[in-house]
Amino acid sequence: MMTNARQHGANLSEATFLMALTLLGSVLVKAQMGAAPRTASSPAFPVKVSANRRYLVDRNGVPFLIAGDSPQALIYRLSEAQAEMYFADRQAHGFNTAGWIDVLCAGRDYPKNVFGATYDGIHPFTAFIRGGTDWTHYDLRKPNEAYFTRLDHIVELAAKHGILVFLDPIETAGWLQTLRNNGLAAAYSYGQYLGNRYKRFSNIAWINGNDFSAWKNPSDDALVRAVALGIRSADPVHIQTIEFNPPTGSSLDDPSWRRIVSINGAYVYGPTYIQVLYNYNQKPLMPAFLMEAHYELENVGTPPDFGTPSVLRREEYWAMLSGAKGQFYGNHYTWSFAPGWQNHLDTAGVTQFEIWKTFFRSLPWENLVPDQKHTVVIGGLGAYGNIRTTRVSASDYCTAASTPSGSVVVAYVPAMRTITVNMASLSGPPTGKWFDPTNGSYKTIPGGPFANRGTQQFTPPGRNSNHDGDWVLTLRVSR
Repeated sequence: MMTNARQHGANLSEATFLMALTLLGSVLVKAQMGAAPRTASSPAFPVKVSANRRYLVDRNGVPFLIAGDSPQALIYRLSEAQAEMYFADRQAHGFNTAGWIDVLCAGRDYPKNVFGATYDGIHPFTAFIRGGTDWTHYDLRKPNEAYFTRLDHIVELAAKHGILVFLDPIETAGWLQTLRNNGLAAAYSYGQYLGNRYKRFSNIAWINGNDFSAWKNPSDDALVRAVALGIRSADPVHIQTIEFNPPTGSSLDDPSWRRIVSINGAYVYGPTYIQVLYNYNQKPLMPAFLMEAHYELENVGTPPDFGTPSVLRREEYWAMLSGAKGQFYGNHYTWSFAPGWQNHLDTAGVTQFEIWKTFFRSLPWENLVPDQKHTVVIGGLGAYGNIRTTRVSASDYCTAASTPSGSVVVAYVPAMRTITVNMASLSGPPTGKWFDPTNGSYKTIPGGPFANRGTQQFTPPGRNSNHDGDWVLTLRVSR
């Protein structure tokens, strides 16, 4: 997250009001959906990249849709019992990924935790190098067994609940100076330690960086890369990625990381379709996903936007229809575990994220190809905007995707208006439905099946259940 995303007191009056609305919305939506946990079987870890290099699959080759929360401060602020409760809650809401947990917590995001200790005082290292006795002078060659045993238990708890854990080995917003003080050899050694220790856990992946803009300094970049290479030397199986450059960034922006990363994360506070489509088209080809965007209940980003359910929906559906194969959701209270976090788990944003996952899992999501040449939706697209100046809440751009077979078309319309579809892009006469992303309901479009020739106009059926204007059009050819 960017620095201004860490201002816990920002916009409190607005946050308090919106929290009341989100909690009420969550209750109403669950009344329509049913509150029972998902019953789908847990994935068989580890995950790997699919044969066509567009998405992840589990050990059995089953497509794995990344549906992640971002509990970054978990090892610092939670007991094991609290972590168990958190993972159980996330599993019940359909999350299959924790993306990410900081292995070490100190510095900018954790200014009071000067020794990077757990809530009960376990330090991550047992010695210091010359020059100081704060976290920036820890000796990376001297890990504390008790601390990493705690992390072992956290990973095991996540596995119990079918959750893949992205671990950030030494997040750069707080620990870059520690790497500088230790040097390349110690950074590599620390990476080897982590690789050797965690290669036996099937439910992990690695995410390096965190607002890492200093990669443009070759010496800083080399230090962070040394940790990643140390991990890979001991554990070449588990996938890695990296987060660069707020407010926009791609894991492939730095050519020196292209032989390390396996999936390409998009970081953006502007319209997500612009950044995700950029990632999708980058080479070498690898799965794209939305790594970080606006977090619920935070006023962040450039351009700024408060993390309302409406903003989050735009980001979520735009991303999936622009080539992403999953994403990390974020919440002010559950990235930082700020006081009161237990009362902010089951928000409207979480409920609609569950709806998002259920919707895409009902489709061949892994085969969706973004309609970037506008050969499917040919009218009513709205304004494309600019990644650095267009606010998410102000964008009305329609994104669309279809399967190569022409059997499925999906289009997200953020504001109520008519769109025009090239029906010849479908392989047969389709039936049409409007999907309400705020409560998970469908409205069948009269007149179907429609001829798969010429063009057809489609208009949303009024305000959705949240009194907003966004809907998702689905056109499906019967088998």
